[in-house]
Amino acid sequence: MTRYFGTDGIRGRANVGKLAPQRVLALGLAIGTVLRKRVHAPKLVLGRDTRGSGDALVAALTAGLTGAGVGVLDAGTLPTPGVSFMTQRHHADMGAMITASHNPHHDNGIKLFDEHGCKIGEADQAAIEAAVTGNLSDAALCERPARIQILSDSQPAYVDHLVSAWPQGMLMGDLKIVVDCAHGAAFETTQMLGDRLGLKDVIFIGTQPDGTNINAGVGSTHPDAMITAVLSHQADLGIGLDGDADRVLFCDETGKLIDGDQIMAVLARQAYENNTLKGGAVVATVMSNLGLERYVKSLGLDFIRTPVGDKHVAAHMHKFGQNVGGEQSGHILLTDFGPTSDAMLAALRILAALTQADARASKFLNVFEPVPQILKNIPYSGASPIGTPEL
Repeated sequence: MTRYFGTDGIRGRANVGKLAPQRVLALGLAIGTVLRKRVHAPKLVLGRDTRGSGDALVAALTAGLTGAGVGVLDAGTLPTPGVSFMTQRHHADMGAMITASHNPHHDNGIKLFDEHGCKIGEADQAAIEAAVTGNLSDAALCERPARIQILSDSQPAYVDHLVSAWPQGMLMGDLKIVVDCAHGAAFETTQMLGDRLGLKDVIFIGTQPDGTNINAGVGSTHPDAMITAVLSHQADLGIGLDGDADRVLFCDETGKLIDGDQIMAVLARQAYENNTLKGGAVVATVMSNLGLERYVKSLGLDFIRTPVGDKHVAAHMHKFGQNVGGEQSGHILLTDFGPTSDAMLAALRILAALTQADARASKFLNVFEPVPQILKNIPYSGASPIGTPEL
């Protein structure tokens, strides 16, 4: 049974259990052991969000990796999709992001990416699990530990990548925008991106991380802060990121929340109308609203559902060639631009679509009428809950 990996990498209470520094060091040794079986001199891009506990985890993971002969390219504070991008940019063998995403500050975790910038699959997870739960003896260490390289260009390089996704020749409109950065990993890159695009009327909130306030009453997990700012500033649109900026939600000028299902509908409609939709389908999960499925099928497209987790959506899209997918929670995948979910990229594409349409967000972003839906977790310790009479 898996001891480290869950639905989205490794996650738990920081500095205890599987995220105790000594176990994270062992994890670094295990990753190094796996990589050195494939590559003579492997290297790994390492990024983090703004949690105070990240300091110890970065140090522990780096010690394990370098001790096992893996060169570490330290990207510093960077959104999770930025680590995916930098892994590809530097032709690294793996990427690692220290984050617990939308969780409170007392949690932390590790997301791992393969050399293509995709989240690692079950086989890689199993290999790392086997190594870390096996006998990590001195044989895992190298006589000459690998080196650490600081990637001082990680933020501007990632912003350059995002800017390339803005339609060439399109002028930014005069929209007033609120961006909630959740005191998280994107608190600097969002402002850099705004400057690069020439956003003239943008209000940034959630941009003062102190190590303990990530996702605290802000961001996509707590959208009331974004909604309140949109209404008080009479803004046209609100954009809410989560702590590692791989999920995004919006609100229109009336304060109505726009979830990932509506975002997928907007982007699918645009791609369909522009004849750029690939694979003849939109890929979502079992959690997505039936209203989205009906809308997508009304366009003559297939609607595919995967298990929960953007890694499952991404795996299906990469295998079958689709380019629009995501989750109701706000993970949005646009594989023409990147291999993993990217909140800032999705926000750019929504801004571009809204600018092109020259319409109010309330009219443009509310594409379908959601079907009443209840999502509820029910604890069950057995193997076949669906077949249980009580359920």
